[in-house]
Amino acid sequence: MPDWIDLSVPVVTGMPVYPGDPAVEVSPALTVPRDGVNVLHLHLGSQSGTHVDAPYHLDDSWPRLDELPLERFAGHAVVADVRGLRARAPITPALLAPALNRLRLRPGSLLVLATGWSAYWGTDDYLAHPWLTPEAAEALVGAGVRTVAVDALSVDPTPRPGDTTADFGLPAHRVLCGAGGVIAENLTGLEQVVDLPDVELFLFPLRLPGADGAPVRAVARAV
Repeated sequence: MPDWIDLSVPVVTGMPVYPGDPAVEVSPALTVPRDGVNVLHLHLGSQSGTHVDAPYHLDDSWPRLDELPLERFAGHAVVADVRGLRARAPITPALLAPALNRLRLRPGSLLVLATGWSAYWGTDDYLAHPWLTPEAAEALVGAGVRTVAVDALSVDPTPRPGDTTADFGLPAHRVLCGAGGVIAENLTGLEQVVDLPDVELFLFPLRLPGADGAPVRAVARAV
């Protein structure tokens, strides 16, 4: 087991994004043969790849990314192992009970939801991930959690391709962000941390003033 564990997806052209978000394009802007240096041109949305959502993502009156304390983005983490759920299954307070008990013993911890859904990254099945019920989100807030990280596209259900009628109001987002919390999405490789007895998680975003979120390099280590 390495000392540092990278839990981030690579940022590449054409990578999966949330339906309707800007496509990602990575291309050379300058090259050594032509310009003497290598520089990349990046085109991407603030919610691309492994990223964090600030409360402002949901409400103009809620805190923006640069208004959040840095401790929202790093600290001791409790891992909730909910792998094995069916497609689009709800993650309920009962499923989180073991993690909630550990969280109450260590207030201020980050919560990591290991769904196993990163195995479907790059496929249509990635959109059919399990999702956090509003009641589960409220239980996490009640346990003092202000940062939730997940190896899926969202903590809420993602619309099916072509779905234009269902109301996806992002209720779990609203509970967590409404409490001043941070949501990190599209982590990968969480099977590397589920069995560790003590984990630190780091989710520091780009310093984008007034932003709704930003890509992160999600990294964990055993402590």
